[in-house]
Amino acid sequence: MIRLILKRQPKVPLQAERLSPDGLSGLSHDAIGAIEILHGRRRCRVDEFFEVQGEGADELQIEGDLRKVQQIGSGMTHGTIAIRGDVGMHLGASMSGGKINVDGDAGDWAGAEMVGGEIHISRNAGDRIGGAYVGSLTGMKNGTILVGGTVGSEIGLRMRRGLIVVGGQAGELAGLQMKGGTIVLRGGAAARCGAWMRRGTIVSLQPVATLATHRYSTDYNPTFLNLYARHLQGFGIEIPYRSEEGGYARYCGDGSVRGKGEILVWQPRDASV
Repeated sequence: MIRLILKRQPKVPLQAERLSPDGLSGLSHDAIGAIEILHGRRRCRVDEFFEVQGEGADELQIEGDLRKVQQIGSGMTHGTIAIRGDVGMHLGASMSGGKINVDGDAGDWAGAEMVGGEIHISRNAGDRIGGAYVGSLTGMKNGTILVGGTVGSEIGLRMRRGLIVVGGQAGELAGLQMKGGTIVLRGGAAARCGAWMRRGTIVSLQPVATLATHRYSTDYNPTFLNLYARHLQGFGIEIPYRSEEGGYARYCGDGSVRGKGEILVWQPRDASV
């Protein structure tokens, strides 16, 4: 295992896309320390900011207050990254495989445009997780993002496939312009959830204020949620799906763009009688 411990806080963001199993695998202790990263516009060595322990392997652990360290795990294809502390923007952006575990908060754009792999964030995350970058037509195309706490606005922006699960509340415009995939919101969402979505599913376990362009369709218990529920139980996440517990109110839309997406809002049995 490779272990990187932050020695001092950068004054401006560090661009550290090389910090992934892909970038460090097979390298010696000295070679890892000599890797160049950007401190603002200045090139510097990894060992200028990090204490390096171990040698090249598929398992990487990074420790410290990493809020100004960006792009960790960007483009990674395999291996595991464990982050002990808060981490900056663009975590796991465009990754296609492997797993990232964050014991802390994550900044904006976590998992942006990812095409595979898993990101687990124990606490809160910022805006546009799993989303598309400015000017890009498509957000995440596959993979899984699990957030234990709250998230910011525009999560899943233009996502095509994949799964995002949020333990707390999501900010405004969750699922903005969704093209597919699934977002599960255990704590509900702020205003304009599902705006301009064309396809995909948003599941909310708390009431949400749906737009007028999302029309009510029916109450039901979709079969596919049984599969998601069993899958998420492996991560210690529970979502209700049994008909005796209640049902989901289905809203279709967004009608303003002739969308065929759906928002499913959980209604416990005693509240739906």
